[in-house]
Amino acid sequence: MAYSQDVYRRAVDVLDRRREAANIKAQKNFEKISKEVPELEEIQRKLSRVGLEISKLFLYEGNKEEQVKKLREKSDKLRQEKTAALKAKGYSDKDLEVPYTCPYCNDTGFIQNRICKNCHTKILRDIERADLAKIAPVNDCTFESFIVDERFYPDKAYEKAEKILQSCRSYATNFTPSSKSLLLLGGVGVGKTHLSLAIANVVINRGYSVIFGNSQNIISDLQSEEFNEKKETQYNKRAVLNCDLLIIDDLGTEVLNQSRIAILYNIINSRLLSKLPTIISSNFTLDELEDKYDQRIFSRITGEYSSLTLEGNNIRYIK
Repeated sequence: MAYSQDVYRRAVDVLDRRREAANIKAQKNFEKISKEVPELEEIQRKLSRVGLEISKLFLYEGNKEEQVKKLREKSDKLRQEKTAALKAKGYSDKDLEVPYTCPYCNDTGFIQNRICKNCHTKILRDIERADLAKIAPVNDCTFESFIVDERFYPDKAYEKAEKILQSCRSYATNFTPSSKSLLLLGGVGVGKTHLSLAIANVVINRGYSVIFGNSQNIISDLQSEEFNEKKETQYNKRAVLNCDLLIIDDLGTEVLNQSRIAILYNIINSRLLSKLPTIISSNFTLDELEDKYDQRIFSRITGEYSSLTLEGNNIRYIK
């Protein structure tokens, strides 16, 4: 899953905060219980010393099995004393456990050097979704909320819209980073962005990274990065070229010059060479796109992308 470095860093921050909070809570619990079980602190100090002695033994060569065995027996005896002391005051060993959010990885985010699927992947998904929700109504745009209604898609357009909806649903359900790229065409307000975000919804939930943006904003930010302009940007080249799924909304609305055409070509071509999927939506027809872009861009979009054309009325206007 090709999450950006920023997303990974923020996920680690979440885990660090969880782990710190859990340790602080555990320490407070220990201090509270120690007031009622005064021998607890001394037992704990002895256990720490035994653990340190065992660790030191492993640094030395020679036969140490007997020494380790005796130290472990001492440790077991101390633990039994601790359990008995706690029980006498109505507590158990469980009351002294660190209350980690994730019991599988103890809030480290990893289990045997593998990312914890019980918490770490969920945090990554949540960050990815939250970032997308800042710029697009991803939580409102689902396949369930995409309504194929004869008011929006009259006559033959109705059946076509149904087929496109099912195609997009299947695409999202079976998505992998080697899925084919899609080109969604149609007039203003026929549901292209809704379907793109519905796909993003499912893909994010399945643990893949998604970048969504208006073509103008993506290209503008990458141009600023290329020319080292000192301004805050939403998108960067590394993330745009390497995310599992890139969604470019409203292709054709951007202001073009030679530099921006080169950036757009590099996005499309690089992701094709890397066999990474891109979804492009546009209000323009294929003929209009051919007039607007050079053949390097147009041929790659029409030759390598699966094209889906929604026909219908402006849903936003009707609503």
